Amino acid sequence: MNAPELIRELIEYTERDLDQVQAFKTRSISELQYKQNPDSWSILECIEHLNRYADFYIPELSKRIQTSTYRQSTTFKPGLLGSYFANSMLPREGFKKIKTFQAMNPINSQVNIDVLDKFIAYQQQLLALLEKSKNIDLTKVKTAISISKWIKLRLGDTFRVVVYHNFRHVVQCQDILDSFKHSKRSS
Repeated sequence: MNAPELIRELIEYTERDLDQVQAFKTRSISELQYKQNPDSWSILECIEHLNRYADFYIPELSKRIQTSTYRQSTTFKPGLLGSYFANSMLPREGFKKIKTFQAMNPINSQVNIDVLDKFIAYQQQLLALLEKSKNIDLTKVKTAISISKWIKLRLGDTFRVVVYHNFRHVVQCQDILDSFKHSKRSS
């Protein structure tokens, strides 16, 4: 896989997510707190879920990039586990829900519109980290992951997991917004 192309793709995904979440700031609080059913997440809860993962991944990515001694490589070789995790994050038609860990589940949390600002700040940090990663080897640098201290992923795979996970939930947010609009037309 071409490393510069991968970084460019991940930057595009992140910029799109950033624009979408910035647009959510213009929405009413009732839209942002709307749930399709009592067991589903609102837009604010989806974004809070992403922030909880960013609490782990932004410092982890930053540390690994800052301490890397591996020079830039033009190729990235995805790992089997990293590819599995990354590909499972991408939304697909009729994609199934993935059960989240209790600590990362924001359902019925007391979240407010500030979660959007926190997400925006995290995405700006993520964009800066993606830029910095252009100068290091995405295959040789390894990162910890949030679900196990024993498993390490290649930096490129970790970026893919984080960015695709964000994208998955921003798509979910748009679906929630569409459902809200439909429910208002039906009323």
